[in-house]
Amino acid sequence: MTGPIIKVRDVAWVRLGSPDLDEAERFLTDFGLLRQVRTDDALYMRGTGEAHHLHITQRGPDRVLGIGFYADSESDLHRLAAHAAGASGVMELNEPGGGKVVRLKEHNGFTIEVVHGIAEVAKLPERHSVMNTGAARERLGEFQRIDPRPCQAKRMGHAVLSTPDIEGSVAWAHRHLGFVVSEHVHAEDDPDTLLASFNRADRGEDYVDHHIMMFGRHSRAGLNHISYEVQDIDDLHAGHDWMKQRGHHHLWGIGRHLLGSQIFDYWKDPWGRVHEHWTDTDVLNAAMPARVVPKSQGLRSQWGPQAPPEFRDAASV
Repeated sequence: MTGPIIKVRDVAWVRLGSPDLDEAERFLTDFGLLRQVRTDDALYMRGTGEAHHLHITQRGPDRVLGIGFYADSESDLHRLAAHAAGASGVMELNEPGGGKVVRLKEHNGFTIEVVHGIAEVAKLPERHSVMNTGAARERLGEFQRIDPRPCQAKRMGHAVLSTPDIEGSVAWAHRHLGFVVSEHVHAEDDPDTLLASFNRADRGEDYVDHHIMMFGRHSRAGLNHISYEVQDIDDLHAGHDWMKQRGHHHLWGIGRHLLGSQIFDYWKDPWGRVHEHWTDTDVLNAAMPARVVPKSQGLRSQWGPQAPPEFRDAASV
């Protein structure tokens, strides 16, 4: 078989192990997610969108248990099970939301869950700020008032893995999940040394987020961070203030990335796993070719603080 085995539609969730579900729920609620289902052994958190859940916490040791992606069809799951080395069969996903899953190990040994048929839920009301800008006046005769509150996470946006073998990781993801490169970042004076790879879903002419998975070169494999879209810049700032008042560990932000253009803000959960809020991303389609840029034009903020060493070294396992 040439080309990718399947092309996933989008990122679905992260699955983490945590020893204290109460602490996990407190952090994630302050972060802007909402409890969907909680059992004795697991916590399923949703956003304002139609996805049943975006974040799964299972009671147990502090571990990264998996990253989920949506397949277009059940037939894609059977194709992946048949052609991906080491993949499970197509199995019932016996947890809230239902559906079916194929599990496999990516290049660094992390579990990837490719799923289909997960139940959808009704969207929740969302708060959006109407802005009067230099280009247009859209808010007429109304006052802008932002109440103290958590932000409203809408959906999961992407996951970032640290990897010692970035070329192998990218090749694995393209083969098994059908990603395409948005941008590669190489060492300043060495175009052959790849430092980071931003990859998006391949949806043909449809526009999609700049990336749903990024790989960064690191001496050890791990989950660098997971990322959630919030409603707008007011929502992101309100969430920042709420998290700070609640005593959570702030890592980096607020700023605007260069590659992807997202306005970002990063926080650590009680076990040090990095969770990002973002709003306003670049969107690309198949007509947009991959770009290759040096580090000085890639891995930096357009405005706001630059990445601290603590962020660059994050690699949860």
